[in-house]
Amino acid sequence: MISKSKKGFTLIELIGLLVIMAMLALIVTPLVMNIIRKARVAVDKRSIDAYGRSIKLAIVSYLLENGEFPTSIDQLTIKYSGSEVDCETIQINPDSSVYLSGYKVAERSVGDYTYGVDKNPASTYIAYTVGNQVTYNGVVYYVIENSETAQSTVKLLKAEPLDENEIVKYSNGTGAATNEYGGMQYHSSSNVYSTSYVKATVESWAAVKVPAAIEVRLITVDEVANLGYEWKQTCATCGMGWVKTNDTPTWVYNNIGWWWTMSPGADSTSGVWNVDSDGSLGVEHLYYNGKGEVRPVIVIDKTVLSS
Repeated sequence: MISKSKKGFTLIELIGLLVIMAMLALIVTPLVMNIIRKARVAVDKRSIDAYGRSIKLAIVSYLLENGEFPTSIDQLTIKYSGSEVDCETIQINPDSSVYLSGYKVAERSVGDYTYGVDKNPASTYIAYTVGNQVTYNGVVYYVIENSETAQSTVKLLKAEPLDENEIVKYSNGTGAATNEYGGMQYHSSSNVYSTSYVKATVESWAAVKVPAAIEVRLITVDEVANLGYEWKQTCATCGMGWVKTNDTPTWVYNNIGWWWTMSPGADSTSGVWNVDSDGSLGVEHLYYNGKGEVRPVIVIDKTVLSS
């Protein structure tokens, strides 16, 4: 019988094997860890993107429910089920887009990754002067207040009144619905602007044409006066009133049938100041079925106009 002896590893061979394994570990471990890190960052970025999209959806919901643009993230109800995202910067842009930066996802830093575009108006201010014509979303406006470079917003007056298709229907008292301006009457005592069909009409129009507007309303008589009027005796027996001057631009009245301001008339309990088609300012008692027209004023961020 032939006997075979079993031979194991020598100490030198074992040491050599351990050295090879250690070298492999030094090479492979960073590669594996880097793959894991990249996968985790990719997942975190997807969480951030999903969070950003959920904010945009919340903005849309807020607009539909409130008829105005949110000014703060605190106003939004954000429905999100991913990893917890904590942002240093959450910027709601005037065009309903969102910019996010400075993240931690589940307490992990995601470096300098950002979501969306920073549309902070500080770097995109445009100077406007009174009388500049601006077109936004197919609507023509005039600038009614100086807006220097350091300002982020601009105040605009719609060039033409709302047309009959943009007027909110109301009941004329008999249950019938009509679009006539007369039913939108308001005055300084019993039918103020805040509860009038005029306000409802302006807000309904704005929700379609300028949902990103910061403010939408009628013009005040002081704003009209700043466009070239002075307060003085209008005639020997007429008392004091606003009178246009040679500097009053024609686009302020421009042959438009008289249009309302939102300012109560002086010494009047039932009328508001209005601008007539010849440029004169008067106080109209709005109980009769006359046709007072509506030229909304909007305040809007300049970045919306330049986008």
